[in-house]
Amino acid sequence: MTTPTKRRRSPDAGQAAPERVVGLLLAAGGGRRLGGRPKALLTYRGRPLVEHAVRCLREGGCERVHVVLGAGADEVRARASLPDCVLVDNPVWEQGMGSSLRAGLTSLTGTDARAALVLLVDQPGIGPRAVARVLGARAAREPRDSLASATYAGVRGHPVLFGSAHWSGVAATATGDRGARAYLKEHADRITLVECGDVAEPYDIDTEEDLTRLE
Repeated sequence: MTTPTKRRRSPDAGQAAPERVVGLLLAAGGGRRLGGRPKALLTYRGRPLVEHAVRCLREGGCERVHVVLGAGADEVRARASLPDCVLVDNPVWEQGMGSSLRAGLTSLTGTDARAALVLLVDQPGIGPRAVARVLGARAAREPRDSLASATYAGVRGHPVLFGSAHWSGVAATATGDRGARAYLKEHADRITLVECGDVAEPYDIDTEEDLTRLE
């Protein structure tokens, strides 16, 4: 019988986050500018990039993680080690990140989740310390009302925390590759901004030139 591995936590994580705050990893992208290579399967430190992103969410304090898959979903399942993750298929992933965000939030419906912490698979410069900081910004007494975002030199980025009271509004406005931008803009006065520029870098892996960041 295998002994469960004790998860390391980020020094910024503090006390363990309640399981009702779930990590939501968007990992459906097809890597169009990368020759059609699914981003989840890009190699990072010898393993699929999706594994690194899941590890960051867990070490940052998310005990439960839902992973939205799209491009190469069957291959991701075969090659990546994602124990205890809920794997969510997005059959319309080509419609953009908004469709993956909707699929991920739908997968939380009917669960005990009260908030979702959203991270993108193609931003390996964002690690567990940034996750922990944004997670710590949730409303202490009522996480369902939480709305928080990492910022980098004052510019909003990921991860983003959505309490369940916001999910329907986010899903209704999440289209194309804009994700939740429209919703966040409309509710800008309610967002708790969490500066993470000292512990993370929000670059994307989008082009062949960006692949050097994975070496």
